[in-house]
Amino acid sequence: MPVTPAPWPAPAWALADIGLLVNTTSLGMAGQPPLPVDLTPLPHPAIVCDIVYKPLYTDLLLNAAARGNPVVTGIGMLLHQAARAFALWHGLTPAVTPALERAVLAG
Repeated sequence: MPVTPAPWPAPAWALADIGLLVNTTSLGMAGQPPLPVDLTPLPHPAIVCDIVYKPLYTDLLLNAAARGNPVVTGIGMLLHQAARAFALWHGLTPAVTPALERAVLAG
């Protein structure tokens, strides 16, 4: 499936026929304004992912879930990028586990 970037703000046609919507900005993160996007034209099976991890569930994800879209938080990307960086710096690859995820989210 091709990846097609859209101009911002996203026009309705950009959301009408997609399978994945990813917020790659800091909008929605604690201390930042929410991502202003109208999800109305988004197909209900489309997955909505937000790379923001604080808060874990941004307004974008809460709004998408409320309308029935599957959602993916940004915590997995944060942990797997950190594990790779740690491996590059220290030569050891930490395991990304549920316990690690809980510890990061608690801190």
